[in-house]
Amino acid sequence: MSKFARRFLLLLTLVVGISAAVIYTTVDINTLHNLTRFHSWSLLLALLAVGLGMFFDGSRLMHLVKISNEKITLYQAVQVIFGNYFLALLTPGATGGAVAQVMFLRHAGVPTGKAAVLVIVRTLLSIFFLALCMPFIFLHDEGIVPGVSNDILMAITLAAFLGIVFIVVGARRGFLDYIVVWIARRLRDKKRHQLFGLYRDTKSAISLLLGAPRQMLVVFVESGLNLLCIYAVVPCLLLGLGVTDADWYTVMGRMIFLNMLLYFSPTPGGSGIAEGGFVLLFAAVVPAGTVGIVAVCWRLIAEYLPFLIGFYYTITVFGREFLRRY
Repeated sequence: MSKFARRFLLLLTLVVGISAAVIYTTVDINTLHNLTRFHSWSLLLALLAVGLGMFFDGSRLMHLVKISNEKITLYQAVQVIFGNYFLALLTPGATGGAVAQVMFLRHAGVPTGKAAVLVIVRTLLSIFFLALCMPFIFLHDEGIVPGVSNDILMAITLAAFLGIVFIVVGARRGFLDYIVVWIARRLRDKKRHQLFGLYRDTKSAISLLLGAPRQMLVVFVESGLNLLCIYAVVPCLLLGLGVTDADWYTVMGRMIFLNMLLYFSPTPGGSGIAEGGFVLLFAAVVPAGTVGIVAVCWRLIAEYLPFLIGFYYTITVFGREFLRRY
């Protein structure tokens, strides 16, 4: 059995097992009654939201590539995005997603060095948008994490911002070079080369971010629209269940908070953490007995459907031989 086949079977087992466990542990006597009121048009609305999200994601990638003095089509950008979903779900910590993006960008004619930098910039913009939203979420949604005060969460957010500023200023001024060298001296050769490569690409990414502020502002807005459209899948599903009086600010805020955590999840595609976190955050918002089903539907539409499309594009562009090697 190939390495890809083992990974695919592991992912399938993980997804089916987690989905079944989440649904089994959250259904009750109210489930069937609430599901009979579900409106199927909300699924189409959710798919439309994902489609819009992919469009904005493709558009921002096209603009990023243009800023780097390269050019790709919207269709090639969409291939990059879906390829990212495919390999990200197959690897712990979504590390394969970055590899997929570089591969598809190279296939589109973007040099490897620039492709690696663009992938870092794309990720940084998404994380930066989510981080900017955090203070507004914590000010509005008291007790978002049971047992942890919002003051502590706000302090963590502030520390993260200060860390980002330190890295940006340090990389631009050069004093971060000494820290990286100090750390590198304590690593083995392979890890040392990886650290230097990552730091080099990060410095290039920061230069790209700060070198074209007006164009980058457009890309940043597109990053926000991309994420908000993807997260809007959950409000669409809630509307289908007849929920019309929810605090939508809180709903979207909790989706942003949850997905921020998933960026640092060690499991493939955040499997398990996403579903568990969703149940924890939305049990009081979703109609009784349906929170697990909504969690699984959200993952199916926003993650697993793009994964299958990415699988198709990967086979189409690189052939089955790639899967045997990966």
